[in-house]
Amino acid sequence: MSFITRYTRSAYLSILSLLPLASWAQGTLVDYQRAERLNGAFQNKVYDAPDKVLWLPDGRSFWYAKRTANGNEFVLVDAAQQTKRPAFDQVRLAQSLSVVRHKSMGAYQLPVDGVTLGAGEVSFKIKDSTFSCSLDTYACRLREVAKPSASRYWGESNDERAEGQEVPSPNGAYVAYVKNHNVYVRPAATSVTEKALSTDGSADAYYSSRIVWSPDSKRLATTKIKPDDPHKLYLIESSPTDQLQPKLHTRTYRKPGDPLPIRTPVLFSLDGKAPMPVPAELIANQYSVSAPQWRKDGRAFTFEYNQRGHQRYTVFEMNTAGAVKPLIEERSPTFIQYSSKNYRYDVADGRELIWASERDGWNHLYLYDGAGRLKNQITKGPWVVRRVLNVDEAKRTILFEGSGREAGQDPYLIQLYRVNFDGSGLTALTRENGNHRLFFSPDYRYVVDYYSRIDEPQKTVLRQTDSGKVLMELETADIKPLLATGWQMPEVFTSAGRDGKTDIWGIIVRPSNFDPKKTYPVIEYIYAGPHDSFVPKSFVTDSRGSLHEMAELGFIVVQIDGMGTANRSKAFQDVCWKDLKDSGFPDRMAWMRAAAKRYPYMDLSRVGIWGNSAGGQSSAGALLHHPDFYKVAVSSSGCHDNRMDKIWWNEQWMGYPIGPQYAESSNVTDAHKLQGKLLLILGELDDNVDPSSTFQFINALIKANKNFDFLMVPGMGHSLGGDYGEHKRRDFFVKHLLNVEPPAWTWTQQITVPKP
Repeated sequence: MSFITRYTRSAYLSILSLLPLASWAQGTLVDYQRAERLNGAFQNKVYDAPDKVLWLPDGRSFWYAKRTANGNEFVLVDAAQQTKRPAFDQVRLAQSLSVVRHKSMGAYQLPVDGVTLGAGEVSFKIKDSTFSCSLDTYACRLREVAKPSASRYWGESNDERAEGQEVPSPNGAYVAYVKNHNVYVRPAATSVTEKALSTDGSADAYYSSRIVWSPDSKRLATTKIKPDDPHKLYLIESSPTDQLQPKLHTRTYRKPGDPLPIRTPVLFSLDGKAPMPVPAELIANQYSVSAPQWRKDGRAFTFEYNQRGHQRYTVFEMNTAGAVKPLIEERSPTFIQYSSKNYRYDVADGRELIWASERDGWNHLYLYDGAGRLKNQITKGPWVVRRVLNVDEAKRTILFEGSGREAGQDPYLIQLYRVNFDGSGLTALTRENGNHRLFFSPDYRYVVDYYSRIDEPQKTVLRQTDSGKVLMELETADIKPLLATGWQMPEVFTSAGRDGKTDIWGIIVRPSNFDPKKTYPVIEYIYAGPHDSFVPKSFVTDSRGSLHEMAELGFIVVQIDGMGTANRSKAFQDVCWKDLKDSGFPDRMAWMRAAAKRYPYMDLSRVGIWGNSAGGQSSAGALLHHPDFYKVAVSSSGCHDNRMDKIWWNEQWMGYPIGPQYAESSNVTDAHKLQGKLLLILGELDDNVDPSSTFQFINALIKANKNFDFLMVPGMGHSLGGDYGEHKRRDFFVKHLLNVEPPAWTWTQQITVPKP
């Protein structure tokens, strides 16, 4: 995000023409101005590169919007006939919309988000209003004005205490509900006769209102919950907009080591049998137990159990007689990444199960029979399954995304594959050296494929799914307007990591006035969270963190995926286990040394680093643990002690119970080791990472008599610091890496933006 209002095209191009490239220095006022103007220039300068595809219900047609020199254009494609044409008359539609909105709208300035194209009608969402327009008469009408949605805290769970919420049986004869913490049923035809199926419910051990009936309407299941007393996070809003006095905000926020609710699936019968709970010893020390899911024939229900510590994960089945057996048992000496790699598909109502596991060191698919016996491994090899897209039970085939299989390619690039249930017939349906984004027709007969790399613009094609054959070449991105602004293509760079053999991948971003005869400080933008990989793989004009803008001030900016991150081997990711302070730093430093050896203009005596959230933890940690390499750091919204952050994320990587490894990875523990220049940025209303995590780090730095800088942004939540924080971050690096006094901030007030 920029810290100055974006400029119109005529404004920034006219100013750029007055600034000769050769005269630009590093960290000066003209560099700041150019960074801002080029950022505006980068916007909307990639043509003919659709962002998403929406298929029509007929399954043979789809539409997309693309940016052109004129503006937004909408294209309709008939996949069966392999033809494309304008989706509608944009001039007529804009005229009609202008009338009903009482505001002029250009034909090629129609919004591309919130658009629905239906049979004979198209609708647009503009701010909070939805307009529908006939594609016959082109008459438009205001369909609805959306009410502001109630703000909802991301960490809150759905309320399962909703008593009186009636759940009808499949045959319509009964309704079930919770009353006074217990499960009741009654005939649907009367509100008088009711029967309590449980009597042991209480406020301290209540039955969930998420009741599920068996398909034959003879049984039902729900979960008995022994609630915890959840941790509360308190936030003070110092400067609310609607009153003078501060406000206190409260959030439910469980942290590592906190007690958790105890959940027990329970089977009920309408024939008078006593309730049958799942034996407690089977689901002891639980992190979570999922809600029951009935088999379609009513013979049993399944649920999933995640043992606390995330080293054991079990799929259980409970039959109508109350017998419980494990179908799949997953164990790991480190962690099971339940939060994003968990995948299960029940074939033929559970006669077989498809399951994802990293048990052989790579994320792959396995086939089990209905009794829980392993039949075969479906995929295998030194590469990973990234996402299952479709399971065709009739053909016994699986469509999935994978990466790392194609020789000579970046191992993070996603390709499309098909494989048979028995592991035979593995076929690469895409092979182009790019990162593939896929949009399937409802019947999976066709797929629209966008593929690109960070250093290769997007191509858009229509494929036949079963063969991968390209039926139509739809679009080829035009980046000539982007290159005309001075934008520099990032370079993909790879080198060996800490072990001297594992390839580490990243990108290098240079300023538009790059001069190989100069030397440049290097700044790393870091996010080292174990849950994913983070270096962008598809073509973008800039990535999160505004890397190109930072480079414009006179830096080489890099982004790297070191060990401890995901989407490679299990061993690659396991580096993070109980050691988040590692952050892949040995790999990152080796990578930068290799890059500087190839490019001597990268000055590794002046290395900076910045990051947000988990990246805030890492960037501050760089000055604590590797001050011989990193000299300047900016840390925003940092999780500086993993005991202070959200439970699901931190216990997954740091383990349970809470042990000495938490203190060993804490920036607070090691605050006395600080060397170099550090700026901390924090929003006072951060409800993603407890703000006290930063304050406790500050407290430790003060006690250790360490010099640092701190910016608190009133009213701001979890963020990089907003426009003001961005300006402070740039100034901090300019001052301490370039040894240049940043220009006075008054320059931002001296430029007026022409009205569009």
